[in-house]
Amino acid sequence: MKGDDISFPGADSHHSDTCVHSLNVYLGYSVNFRFRSLLSWLPKLDRQVWILAFGRLLSQLGNGFTLFYAPIFFVNQVGLSATAVGIGLGSSSISGVVGRFIGGSASDSPRWGRRKTLLASAAVSAVADVALATAFNFPLFVLGNMLMGLGIGLYWPATEAVVADLTTGDERNEAFALVRLADSLGLSLGIVLGGALIELTGQYRLLFVIDGVTYVLFFGIIYWAIAETLQTEGQSSSLFSGWKTALGDRRLWIFACVNTLITMYLAQVQSTMPLYFSNIVPAGEKGTGFSTAIISALFTWHVALTALCQLPVARFLNRLTRVKALGLSLLLWGAGFICIVLTGTASGGYLLWAALALAVLAIATVTYLPSASAFIIDIAPESMRGVYLSINSQCWAIGYFIGPPLGGWALDQSAQVAHGFWLALAVSSLGGLGILYALNQVLPPPATRSSE
Repeated sequence: MKGDDISFPGADSHHSDTCVHSLNVYLGYSVNFRFRSLLSWLPKLDRQVWILAFGRLLSQLGNGFTLFYAPIFFVNQVGLSATAVGIGLGSSSISGVVGRFIGGSASDSPRWGRRKTLLASAAVSAVADVALATAFNFPLFVLGNMLMGLGIGLYWPATEAVVADLTTGDERNEAFALVRLADSLGLSLGIVLGGALIELTGQYRLLFVIDGVTYVLFFGIIYWAIAETLQTEGQSSSLFSGWKTALGDRRLWIFACVNTLITMYLAQVQSTMPLYFSNIVPAGEKGTGFSTAIISALFTWHVALTALCQLPVARFLNRLTRVKALGLSLLLWGAGFICIVLTGTASGGYLLWAALALAVLAIATVTYLPSASAFIIDIAPESMRGVYLSINSQCWAIGYFIGPPLGGWALDQSAQVAHGFWLALAVSSLGGLGILYALNQVLPPPATRSSE
């Protein structure tokens, strides 16, 4: 019995150790397999594209810190009027136009190139944060915003030119989607963390300091990890040599019309729709408007879905031509706006219609973003990518200049006009499809395009 008592536990122990070892091996294999499967699903892009996306996530993290909290700080603590703050924030759009013009030209210039333009963008943005962190009056506030607009304007043509230089036609949808995904994630994270920091410390100026530090880190990433991608052989040394060609490109101007229309749609989602949900939709305890908590949840759903769908949708778009992808986006915008009309006019289910609308508009957004940038690269001469992307970026400035005042005017009218505004936007998407049809007529046949 004693021998039996000793032998059985030993046998059980050995069996148990074997089982544990087998389980560990299985779990390790399973985790490793899933990790490799995840890596294989990610786009296979040049290392510098990933580094650039990470740097952008970092800088947008800082932007998120200040985006929603700057107006509150400068009105409630510095003592500027809401009108003065609005003028100051608007000044960044003016300098942004100038920045995009210079950024596109500098990106194509052998004297500057993509890398130096990106470095200048990060440096100017960091200086802008110094001005905002120390601002105690209106002139310094305007100066900070104008410098920030200039920095952002310098950034976009240069970064999209780098992505184009480092990718082939089949990779560009996913590469541009990756950069935009980094943008969205960084901004969302920054908004959340910025709010938490304000709750803990109450130090608004600290947000601008942190934002400035993220731009310094972004500068370092570009300096050490991003090589110049501009091919200077045969390039003109004139800073503005590409503009004559770009301004004479009929394809670019037809595309600019539909591009401006879609960026105006984006502006409506960000500036007009929250007020429509708050003040016009016949929901809530008093019969009008969703609560702040519900509106916050709806837009969190929209942002999260946009981030999740960015890469899968970009991969799907590789099956379509750029023009067809933009047409699909317009159809989705129209469907989304019709859902918004139903949110305000249906007899019930307001929240369901609103959630559905924001889901459709999220897919419309991620269908549009990579397709627009990739189309510009397709039609731009390689030596003029910066200039062409600058014009693409200017469409954003125009769309965001037109969109908010137009939406604000509609909401200041009767509820019927406000409902009709979204219906008018849905109908306008059909006009956008007409513009795309005209664009397709001036493009070479698909077979020729695929061989380019």
